[in-house]
Amino acid sequence: MLSIIQAAGWPIWPLILCSILALALILERWVQLQDAKVMPANLLAQTIEATQRGVPVQDMVEKLDKAGAMGPVLASGLRCLQDNPQASDEDLQSSMQMAGRLSAQRLERFLPALATIASAAPLLGLLGTVVGMIDIFGAHTAANNQPALLARGISVALYNTAFGLMVAIPSLMFWRYFRAVVDRHVLAMEVAAERFARHLARLRA
Repeated sequence: MLSIIQAAGWPIWPLILCSILALALILERWVQLQDAKVMPANLLAQTIEATQRGVPVQDMVEKLDKAGAMGPVLASGLRCLQDNPQASDEDLQSSMQMAGRLSAQRLERFLPALATIASAAPLLGLLGTVVGMIDIFGAHTAANNQPALLARGISVALYNTAFGLMVAIPSLMFWRYFRAVVDRHVLAMEVAAERFARHLARLRA
């Protein structure tokens, strides 16, 4: 591997940095987007049951604020009623929608960076290719026609092109996968928030 890096020349180092960063982002999002971290099992049902049993609102709010991405959305509805018991259904939904947008933004954390790496890696590979071609044409002159220099220029070009694609393709695939996971979680949170808002409206009726 070290010999390949040496043969590829300096243009491969930005690609190596991108590959390390992409791997770190992929592992971080893989852990943080697990269902148990975003929407703990039976969280909505347990919260509805707790409100029906008359559990103190402050206790529920503190517990929900620590329950993944969905918890703060439900907590915002309870907090809205705690601050203003006469709040309208529109105020309640608006509060939960704002909390939902904040939770969705946290779910999308680092995805733009991963998408940027997926887009930039082929360009960095192309840069290495251009550098390799420059070496080839710089070495190939009438007075200095050395096959070793030509071979080195070609290796720089091909290694960087290949490594750029090796970084870009997995980054793009994982970005699309995480994007679909986030969309699924956001939809689930919207459905749960709507159900909880209707539940709170029935309790106040």
